[in-house]
Amino acid sequence: MKVASFAEIEAPFLERVHIMVWCSMATLDTRNRPRSRILHPIWEDSLGWIATRRHSLKARHLAHSPYVSLAYIADIAKPVYVDCYAEWDESPDAKQHVWDLFLHAPPPLGYDPAPIFKSVDHPDYGVLKLRPWRIELYNFPQENLIWQPVEA
Repeated sequence: MKVASFAEIEAPFLERVHIMVWCSMATLDTRNRPRSRILHPIWEDSLGWIATRRHSLKARHLAHSPYVSLAYIADIAKPVYVDCYAEWDESPDAKQHVWDLFLHAPPPLGYDPAPIFKSVDHPDYGVLKLRPWRIELYNFPQENLIWQPVEA
């Protein structure tokens, strides 16, 4: 069932993704073959953030195609699928904001990024901004909930 606004799925969406924390993210490589990896996004409403290595295979895939698909599966009857446009946000404000989001969120959602990235200014510290064009909450055996923003 399609829902008209993100507000209609916000509470169950955030509850599920914050319980699962880690998700599988699929990208397309430069030959259009899918490639998955495990990542740890943090969500503010319908906007997702990932603190990740800026110079990686994932970065090359995103340069080829900025579209990604996320799968959160903590409960096989209630998975969450999030299809997004991913873009690097290189602004110092965004980098500090995401650093602080992870640093101050309670575990297991939050963590200290310093052991991985050393500092906000580290050249390999990157911030991916995720803008969903489709979110689907499965509710087996009930009807699934699907949200797509107007611009999708």
